[in-house]
Amino acid sequence: MHTETTSHALLEVIALDAADAEAAAAGGADRLEVVSDMASDGLTPSVATVKEIAAATDLPQRVMLRANAGFQTGRDELRRLAEAASELADAGAEGFVFGFLDAEASLDEEAVLELIEATSLPWTFHRAIDNSLDPAEVWSTVNALPRLDAVLTAGAAGGVAAGMDVLLGREPSHRLLVGGGLKLDHLDRLYDAGVRGFHIGSAARSGWDRPVEAEKVRLWRDRLDTLAG
Repeated sequence: MHTETTSHALLEVIALDAADAEAAAAGGADRLEVVSDMASDGLTPSVATVKEIAAATDLPQRVMLRANAGFQTGRDELRRLAEAASELADAGAEGFVFGFLDAEASLDEEAVLELIEATSLPWTFHRAIDNSLDPAEVWSTVNALPRLDAVLTAGAAGGVAAGMDVLLGREPSHRLLVGGGLKLDHLDRLYDAGVRGFHIGSAARSGWDRPVEAEKVRLWRDRLDTLAG
């Protein structure tokens, strides 16, 4: 991969509450992914949580729209998520995170388009891509959809270590946001390949029952700043 990229890297940190958000900001994060219930890999947070985070920090909040632990959804769920999107935008969401697959593990474009139409904000297509039958096709399709500005991917369902070759082989894009088992020692190869978007969750804390630690986030910020020269 050999196209020009900007030097500054985006560092996005998962936040469950205002305390997480404050610690992420103190550590040098650029953006938050706001979720609830990490036992289900991240579901839609409450409006109250988004309001509390907005009061605690001015970091942009990219808020999850997801009602179950899988990647499929139905009409009733979509209706509830669309309603939630409006309320969450009013509460302080800067954008959203969502993505759906059908029963054959192909992109559920109809469901995705319904949420796109429910909000005028930018959005991230999340790691449903890594669990799809044809990730390359999903990448191509979602990159043509309105207001998409990030695709969160590890390159494989098993995480960044398993998906590294896929990530290194993908054409650089400002929309590529790498996360899912991302470790500090992955950064050099990814940065050298042109990746400028990085997403961390468990790496920012001592466990999902523990808060984000500013010192852990700072390790990532400092490493990325060093790579940027």
